[in-house]
Amino acid sequence: MVPACQEELNEKAMTPRIAVLVPCYNEEAAIAKVVRDFREALPGAVIYVYDNNSKDQTRARAREAGAVVRSELRQGKGNVVRRMFADIEADIYVLVDGDDTYDAGASPRMIRSAIENGADLLTARRIHTEAAAYRAGHVLGNRMLTGLTALLFNVRLTDMLSGYRVFSRRFVKSFPFTAEGFGIETELTVHAVRLMMPMAEMDTRYKERPEGSVSKLNTWRDGFRILWTITYLVREERPLIFFSCIFALLALASLVTGAPVVTEYLQTGLVPRLPTAVLATGLMLLAFLALMAGLILDTVTRGRWEQKRMAYLSIPGPLDLTPP
Repeated sequence: MVPACQEELNEKAMTPRIAVLVPCYNEEAAIAKVVRDFREALPGAVIYVYDNNSKDQTRARAREAGAVVRSELRQGKGNVVRRMFADIEADIYVLVDGDDTYDAGASPRMIRSAIENGADLLTARRIHTEAAAYRAGHVLGNRMLTGLTALLFNVRLTDMLSGYRVFSRRFVKSFPFTAEGFGIETELTVHAVRLMMPMAEMDTRYKERPEGSVSKLNTWRDGFRILWTITYLVREERPLIFFSCIFALLALASLVTGAPVVTEYLQTGLVPRLPTAVLATGLMLLAFLALMAGLILDTVTRGRWEQKRMAYLSIPGPLDLTPP
């Protein structure tokens, strides 16, 4: 018969370590409630608040509420998340914004679903019932950017820019990302897709910010930054598509420029516009150089993908946390 103390030790050994990661910038109006809500929803989790050069009392409020408070001096959400992923050791990671717009009560359900389904990434799909919670510009921008990413990377998520997610340890520790700002959400999703990780989505309530809390997201500025991140990721992860587009543009310009010269030559046997002919030839040469670059880099990217995939598979997955 197993002693009671041994049973308790075995139970603790099977309990996954959960870390709640809260990147923050000037959220003194909301951060204390976020910490309290997650402490109540996940009593065994450690709540980490990483402050990003706040000018208000964010750090003090988070510490008073019971969070582990640390700082990241490089500005930008991507820099904060990068530091969190590097510093914190856990089996399950819950990433959430510090503005109290997400439902902390949904986190146990999200974690349980991720573990039971072996999902390395579970994204909270925002369901908003308050008109002020989700501005029309943000809704449109989210749909456009999510649709573009779905087209380019075959992403099957409907809310790619959600700031509320659950990650496995092998996702976090195999994620070499470069985004510094709000492009981090895009890079998180593309990383999971490119490594063929099990992914899931779950509906959660999305509410309005509390009074005194101001959104840091600028619809146009950050929308263009996310679009630039998507372009960068296409170049890095799908170079054949990226350089094929350049090839098509240059080849089209060459054909449009050179067509009159060819027509005139066929009619008269003369090439009176030599500079135009040289330009058309140069554009076509550049087009084929771009195509060759895409073919070569596609092979290199394949090798990089295989290395990242092997690093990912070397880390235990979420199904290993399921009790026998």
